[in-house]
Amino acid sequence: MLREGFESFLLVAVILSYLHKSGQKWLTSAVYVAIVLGLSASAGLGYVLKLGVEDSVLEKTFGQLLSPYVGQLLANESLREGSLGLIAMLMVGTFVIHMWRTGAKLGKRMHHRLSEVSSPGSRLVAVLGVFFFTFLMITREGMETALMLLQVHNPQMVNGALLGLCAAAAFAWGWARFGHLINVRRFFQVTGIFLLLFLVQVGIYSFHEFSEAGLLPNSEVLHAATEKFSPDGLYGKWFSPLMISLCALWLTGAWVVDRLRINNSAPPAVLAKVEESH
Repeated sequence: MLREGFESFLLVAVILSYLHKSGQKWLTSAVYVAIVLGLSASAGLGYVLKLGVEDSVLEKTFGQLLSPYVGQLLANESLREGSLGLIAMLMVGTFVIHMWRTGAKLGKRMHHRLSEVSSPGSRLVAVLGVFFFTFLMITREGMETALMLLQVHNPQMVNGALLGLCAAAAFAWGWARFGHLINVRRFFQVTGIFLLLFLVQVGIYSFHEFSEAGLLPNSEVLHAATEKFSPDGLYGKWFSPLMISLCALWLTGAWVVDRLRINNSAPPAVLAKVEESH
């Protein structure tokens, strides 16, 4: 929630700043409407995946051919959670790697794309272009969040989600007031590492659920073998503290490297001022 919430804030900040700088403030209302609808669509997805839907609704939506398979997927808890875990791994994993590779150029690419969708002569086309661009960006973040939260099997999940949301809001406020002091690059690197480590646990849990659903050869043996690595298992319950410790260790090492790089590249006069300030 912390990472996805702050990431969503940055996306909206980039969009709004571009519209203000390009003299197209009249398009900001389309951005706000897209945010509300995108978050609503993400919440609706989480609700459907968590509680399921009636057979009549499935038949109207997917037709008589596909509705039985979709209904079976939603009714079988082990199959549903294993499938959602696999989808979460693919979506979040590929996006984290994509952000690592192209994150530095993300702002320029968004500006280029926004200039394409907001420049048409028709005001209606410009409004629709900005609306759908914002809607897709926010919905993607919201759906990633929904899929990830569905993998957290702990009664404290709601408290953790609210805490992450509040932390994201505080981080966004800090960015608006003290943005020059926040190392956003390191923030996304360490949270990306955390998400990838969490996806390893999701992969183990999905494998465990698929074996419980009887989809794998020797499912009973595999289910018993992976029971210790489940979130409440003998080894699985230590995975969260291990993830936090590894991320903290990496962040400490990255901070030391950054400090050494600054000390080696800064002129003597600057170093003297830094030492005096300390």
